[in-house]
Amino acid sequence: MLGRKPFTAGEERVTDYLAAQFKTLGLLPVPESLDSNILREQVKVSYFQPVPMVEISVNPATTMQILGKGQKLSLNYKADYVVFSQREQPTVAVQNSPLVFAGYGVVAPEYGWDDYAGLDVKGKTVVVLVNDPGNAGQDTTMFKGKAMTYYGRWTYKYQEAARHGAAGLLIVHDTQPAAYPWSVVLSGALGPKLRPQTADHGASKCALEGWLTLDAAKRLFAAAGQNYDALYAAANRRGFRARPLGLTLSTSLRQKLRSQTSKNVLAVLPGTTNAGEYVIYSAHWDHFGVGKVIAGDSIYNGAVDDGTGLAALLSIAKAFKNAPEKPARSIVFLAVTGEEQGLLGSNYYAQHPAFPLAKTVADLNMDMLWPYGRMKDLTVIGYGQSELEDYARAAAREQDRYLLPDQTPETGMFYRSDHFSFAHVGVPSLYASGGFESRSQGKEYIAEKRRAYTTTMYHKPADQFDPGWDLSGVAQDAQLYFRVGQRLAGETTFPQWRAGSEFKSARSK
Repeated sequence: MLGRKPFTAGEERVTDYLAAQFKTLGLLPVPESLDSNILREQVKVSYFQPVPMVEISVNPATTMQILGKGQKLSLNYKADYVVFSQREQPTVAVQNSPLVFAGYGVVAPEYGWDDYAGLDVKGKTVVVLVNDPGNAGQDTTMFKGKAMTYYGRWTYKYQEAARHGAAGLLIVHDTQPAAYPWSVVLSGALGPKLRPQTADHGASKCALEGWLTLDAAKRLFAAAGQNYDALYAAANRRGFRARPLGLTLSTSLRQKLRSQTSKNVLAVLPGTTNAGEYVIYSAHWDHFGVGKVIAGDSIYNGAVDDGTGLAALLSIAKAFKNAPEKPARSIVFLAVTGEEQGLLGSNYYAQHPAFPLAKTVADLNMDMLWPYGRMKDLTVIGYGQSELEDYARAAAREQDRYLLPDQTPETGMFYRSDHFSFAHVGVPSLYASGGFESRSQGKEYIAEKRRAYTTTMYHKPADQFDPGWDLSGVAQDAQLYFRVGQRLAGETTFPQWRAGSEFKSARSK
């Protein structure tokens, strides 16, 4: 499959393969399944949902100029900052844009927090801290404490700044609250990036998005006559008010644009008595394709990430098809594109759903199931968000397993796989797998396996199938997900978000 990268021969191979598997299983394409009264010849039916994207290759200026208060500071690309843009235009320039410090750049009514209160940032460049006040600061009573909220995600910060009309947003990178080093920011900013095509060609986005190193931010604040540590402390107190820095920023970038269309692959097993309500299973088909040679190999296979999820998706589809009792609600199987580029395929589906979101019961997402044997635990990423945890707990109990909350909530994993696209529009979502206690070899064994995967295989060519893997744990997770979906499909009620979830209001709407 050549690493399953969008816009390559690998995409054609994997999407054709998945569609053929769905067809062989007797699952229906879309929209054939939507309304049996529509004549088939009047409607184009397909297992594919087109996902328009634009590939943007960025060539920034080598420096960023900071002027004001008698100061002249020149920051260097890569060493001090990275910048990019979602605007679909060959050149992007920000000239003499006033700089403003806006704390964490968060507007969170449910937490009584508004870093933009009374602030006009139109045409200005906003500088914000990474993460959110509870996670990054010292007061763990704020927000959700050490568990990152959606407001801590960099994607949210760019969106919020754009909503307020800012010309640019720069996030101050600090390794501890970010949970990753500058090298990760740097590698993520370099090379072509896929973005969703938009009707306004990205005009509603900030012209400039990017990151500053902590050292560069300290020098910038010093040029403004401010102390970084004092500003950091102020930003972590309730009632903080943003402040202008008395400096301006100038820089530019050139871009190469390439518009193409990728594909989500989806199929449905119609329900028997309640076919107008839907349970979705999701997994992403994409990975990184053919890239830099490492240890003599250039194919980034993505066997764990997310070949395991695709295998589970197809196995669950087969199980539903062969089950003696057919589901009352319809079951949708969705293999999405562009997860590795920022959840592009699942986000596109959430904005252009094949089935009504108000009638979508839940999304059950599978991403990176561990091929290291059966587990005692079922670890729920984003634990405490919705009643789907109760369904997961009941299914885990059937397998003599216990439910375990996310063990690293500060990394914000709940916001980094495709279930989040559904959560963002209000659909309760489950992202869980065994991963912390091996049934036969204990906790330290699986901890070492995870460490080895993260350091030597994750997003590298070494993430390839190993005949020595014990896939019984992947099968166990697939069986659990099948039981959760089976129960949801047989009910008439809808699982709810828990009180305090940032997604509860979207479901209400």
